[in-house]
Amino acid sequence: MSKRDYYEVLGVSKSATADELKKSYRKIAMQFHPDRNPGNAEAEEKFKEAAEAYDVLSNPDKRAQYDRFGHAGMGGNAGYGGGPGAGGMRMEDIFQNFGDVFGDDVFGSFFGGGRQGGGGRRQGSRGANMRIKLKMTFEEIANGANKKIKVKKSIACPQCSGSGAKDKSSIQTCGTCSGSGQVRRVTNTFLGQMQTVTTCPTCNGEGSSITSKCSNCKGEGRVYGEETLSLDIPPGVHDGMQLSMAGRGNAGERGGPPGDLLLLIEEEKHEFLTRRDLDVVYQLHISFPDAVLGMNAEVPTIDGKAKIKIPPGTQSGRVFRLKGKGFPAFQNTYEKGDQLIEVLIWTPQNLTHDERSMIEKLQNSNNLKPGADAKREHDDKGFFDKIKDVFS
Repeated sequence: MSKRDYYEVLGVSKSATADELKKSYRKIAMQFHPDRNPGNAEAEEKFKEAAEAYDVLSNPDKRAQYDRFGHAGMGGNAGYGGGPGAGGMRMEDIFQNFGDVFGDDVFGSFFGGGRQGGGGRRQGSRGANMRIKLKMTFEEIANGANKKIKVKKSIACPQCSGSGAKDKSSIQTCGTCSGSGQVRRVTNTFLGQMQTVTTCPTCNGEGSSITSKCSNCKGEGRVYGEETLSLDIPPGVHDGMQLSMAGRGNAGERGGPPGDLLLLIEEEKHEFLTRRDLDVVYQLHISFPDAVLGMNAEVPTIDGKAKIKIPPGTQSGRVFRLKGKGFPAFQNTYEKGDQLIEVLIWTPQNLTHDERSMIEKLQNSNNLKPGADAKREHDDKGFFDKIKDVFS
């Protein structure tokens, strides 16, 4: 089942402001909140779907990526679980990260009901996103690649495993909320009793406090270090494309969720080939005798080498095509470009006396003089015009 457009999910236009996104998401999430729809799997999926859409559109980097490439541009990384759809979202992450959208009293229970467990207690603050440039060769872009890179970033403290505490005994359960991270209160209304839940003011929703901080990270639960990342890059990316990888950025504070890793793709120049959209272009230089008599040539491609036949009488600027030897479309390996080979006749600049004499003997031959039609075609058509002829 294909995903719905994120703007459609939230019922907003593509020009919606941050406030409009927030207001629309709040309305939808309130409608399909699990506490208002107990046991309703369909409502829960819509609740997750709205959270995923808001997660992307409320983030300027993710939104720009989505606006340009749609769901394909998210690389399967929307949602906190890293899954391919709304099912990748975890309820506790939604409650933790989007609680500010609703206010303190919304994620509680309504009219005496009770939400038990999950989503109340929150971890420390989320880590910052991280943006790096990733160089890719033509071969890696065409086939996809696993890139291992070392980056300096905030990582979970190895001494306390990210807790921020000196040891396990240095973490004390909050006496106000008994470790739940929430404080419940009951108020009387003309409709009866209403129970609401607010973030615990003592522990700020963490459910515990640290009595003795870790000496290595000073209680933050993270330190600055180096990490080797293994990144699977899909085929078909291009220069300037930005990929978002959820949870691969800087570590969060005291066990908070990590930020995202944003990869900016940079194409490395090829020794022989150039790129034009999905097509690969190569200029083949041949001698005048080879152009007249024809020849077999070997040309470089992304995947190695290929042989082509140059027929007799080939004109300079003629374009040949190797079908399917170009780049695949991003996340669509069935669509591939071609390799275009432009033949250019090489003119020597240094001749021996005998070579010059032979050329002079041929200079006045009528068969070696360009006809009017050939000259006009050469003057009027450039390389990309000839490319159009190849595909027409």
